[in-house]
Amino acid sequence: MKAALYDPLDGYYRRSDLQRWGREGDYRTSPERSELFAATFARYFAKLYEESQPSEEWTIVECGAGDGSFAAGVLGSLADRFQRVFKATRYVVHDVSDDALRRARAKLSRYADRVEFRSEFDSLPVVRGIYFSNELLDAFPVHRVVNAGEGLSELYVTVTPEGGFEWTTGSLSTSRLSEFVRDYPLELASGQVVEINLAIDDWLAQVAARLQSGFVITVDYGAESGELYDPQLRPEGTLRAFARHGFVDDVLAHPGDYDITASVNWTQVVRAGERLGLKVIELISQEKFLLSAGLLDELGYRLGRMTTESEKLAFTTGVREMILPGGMASSFQVLVQQKSV
Repeated sequence: MKAALYDPLDGYYRRSDLQRWGREGDYRTSPERSELFAATFARYFAKLYEESQPSEEWTIVECGAGDGSFAAGVLGSLADRFQRVFKATRYVVHDVSDDALRRARAKLSRYADRVEFRSEFDSLPVVRGIYFSNELLDAFPVHRVVNAGEGLSELYVTVTPEGGFEWTTGSLSTSRLSEFVRDYPLELASGQVVEINLAIDDWLAQVAARLQSGFVITVDYGAESGELYDPQLRPEGTLRAFARHGFVDDVLAHPGDYDITASVNWTQVVRAGERLGLKVIELISQEKFLLSAGLLDELGYRLGRMTTESEKLAFTTGVREMILPGGMASSFQVLVQQKSV
């Protein structure tokens, strides 16, 4: 999974010959579906700034920023509605993909005086402000663990005689997997497969070390541990691949050509954060978060500036998926964690 997604030459996220985002790509994230997503988060960021003894400078670091759609929406909204916060804001765009950073630089050129671009996580600054991510944790490489009847085994990828890829089993690759199973705890049914995302703990530790004070805001899809590892609901786990807005039948068929993902264990993220001094402010569904953060006010403001009914109709179509039950946002959650001085 790490090679398929992040290999410097052929990894899915590193390739420049793929159209990953938008209607013509493999998936559409919330910032691309409606500008209200970023605008509502901008309102929330401004609220956090005003409530946290504002100083002359405050930094928003966006990890896994992609082509810069969210950053453009946030900075545009702050400049339009929250000038004091905008003037205090430094925005750091982080992505491992040079192609994504190239697109983001072009999209954010008008904000060049306050935006920085980083490809290496180790180069990210220690800040007072926010570390934000949207659909990042689900793309971290995972371990697949199976109850094969004689204790736990790990699923590996091997090469077939014909040169293709297939699953094989072996002993656990690291003692951290045994510790994870013990700590949560997990009791797998016979034949049940689960994904364990050890990279989440490592990433969160790096973030906490770089956040002097402020907030870690994580948007993604997942579930609490008990639901995520329920053998009745997910006997084969949640590992899946996407291409052209649909599921790929065989995750191993053409690595590097499509997105691979696994649902996030929110229990893990919360506990890991607590060990690092990150206090949970809220863990809530995305649509409820957006409504409480002022999406409808933002909707009214933007509709009031539109002059034609067709323009309004096109705008509200994207909004429906943000708030209606069963829409895209209903499967996403928002976790807000705070680190105090």
